[in-house]
Amino acid sequence: MAVRRGAVDRPAVEFRSVHFSIGEVRILDNFNLTIADGETLVLLGRSGSGKTTALKMVNGLTFPSSGDVLVEGKSTREWDPIRLRRSIGYVIQDIGLFPHFTVAANVGLVPNLEGWEQPRVRARADELLNQVGLKASDYRDRYPRQLSGGQKQRVGVARALAADPRILLFDEPFGALDPIIRAELQQQFLELRRVVNKASIFVTHDVREALKLGSRIALLERGRLVLVATPDEFLRSEHKEAVAFRASL
Repeated sequence: MAVRRGAVDRPAVEFRSVHFSIGEVRILDNFNLTIADGETLVLLGRSGSGKTTALKMVNGLTFPSSGDVLVEGKSTREWDPIRLRRSIGYVIQDIGLFPHFTVAANVGLVPNLEGWEQPRVRARADELLNQVGLKASDYRDRYPRQLSGGQKQRVGVARALAADPRILLFDEPFGALDPIIRAELQQQFLELRRVVNKASIFVTHDVREALKLGSRIALLERGRLVLVATPDEFLRSEHKEAVAFRASL
């Protein structure tokens, strides 16, 4: 297991016997999982399997009905919610850029909230824009309405990285993009992963994406974790749900 420098030997994220229900409907059932620094854990499952619910528990948007989610060894219930969310990068499908902010201001949002000095914020925004394939001198002063869907998603990734969080969450971030742009961003994600070495949790229902991006794949079926495997192990698994997903390849 990777260890953050100076940190106790512990997972970046840990789910301990997590159950979550809405009324009589069980969304997650005895969910146990750990995510280490530097790995990309893909939550794969059909619609309604509980993937996004599990993801939202990491940054305290949802809490378990029972059990616990630990971030850096501390229950999400014990974190200050603002501090927790600012310490985690979050990328969603519809991006959520502020339309009245420039690209640079969107990327620098959390560093500004954290009180960074302006030269440092500007330098960090330029660094990350270049890193995600958007030349800073060309894009920093544009507004979201002046960007394509793929460019907006790149800005969303840069914003998630801006304050150097230990953990990144991705909720089907490339699902609405055309196949060519999606493939380009998937490849860029792999390149960024080698550079930034974050614990990443990535939600998808696309088995090709899961196999391409995941260090490990956690397969959910009706709220239960039925398989945790490397991509190679997933391709060899005889579990019926893994077989069903492989049939779509």
